[in-house]
Amino acid sequence: MTWFESFVLGLVQGLTEFLPISSSAHLRLTAAFAGWQDPGAAFTAITQIGTEAAVIIYFRKDIGRIISTWARSLFRRELRHDHDAQMGWLVIVGSIPIGVLGITLKDAIEGPFRDLRLIATTLIVMGVVLGIADRLAARDETGGRHRAAKQRKSLTDLNVKDGLLYGACQAMALIPGVSRSGATISGGLLMGYTRESAARYSFLLAIPAVLASGVFELKDAGEGHVAWGPTVFATLIAFVVGYAVIAWFMRFISHKSFMPFVIYRILLGIALFALVAAGVLTPHAGETAG
Repeated sequence: MTWFESFVLGLVQGLTEFLPISSSAHLRLTAAFAGWQDPGAAFTAITQIGTEAAVIIYFRKDIGRIISTWARSLFRRELRHDHDAQMGWLVIVGSIPIGVLGITLKDAIEGPFRDLRLIATTLIVMGVVLGIADRLAARDETGGRHRAAKQRKSLTDLNVKDGLLYGACQAMALIPGVSRSGATISGGLLMGYTRESAARYSFLLAIPAVLASGVFELKDAGEGHVAWGPTVFATLIAFVVGYAVIAWFMRFISHKSFMPFVIYRILLGIALFALVAAGVLTPHAGETAG
């Protein structure tokens, strides 16, 4: 991997990680369209450490409060009903599905799941799901001609069942094209949460899973499977760009629809199918044997 490739891929990672369009799919597609070697699941996991560092800094007050209250609640019974203490447990509970499936499906994640036809399918299908969830949320928020607006849930309403459902949605993002934020936000909207609450929990829930995955994949860098210099450079680029994207996205979702992302996903998926069918791209473009 060249330094230019690492710059572009780091930029793509930072731009797409928090938007519901799948960063792993865009890293894979960027390499395929440019004729570069597929950066691989290990590169993706490590560069995501950069974007998660951006999450930690952006939500540092919330995260610090949650960790502090959760830790103190282990010894002080009266704090166990505090919302922040419960959020600590809910992030842990919600991380279980992706932890189990990530280890179980590791070989598939690094191989068959990176097929461009599968990525095209997940882009379209999850785009439709996000569109349906977004329309339901908009209908509840505005009401209709014959009914009043419906009150949607906030994070204070989050419970263990919803936390596990969020976690199951996040685990779907192990397949490139699904999108971690897209799947968890869609799940949150379908469960009746507000756009902002769904996005906030999505970002918080991703922290332990992404950091654990990145640290786990660091061994590949140590064994020479990932180029240290370009990978670290891409991670730094992803951090800077990712922070700016979070700030913009949290403002955007407070008063805008997800439909632009839905349309983009569907059009990209259709275009990808067409390019593969026409022979412009092969399903495994950019991949190396073994």
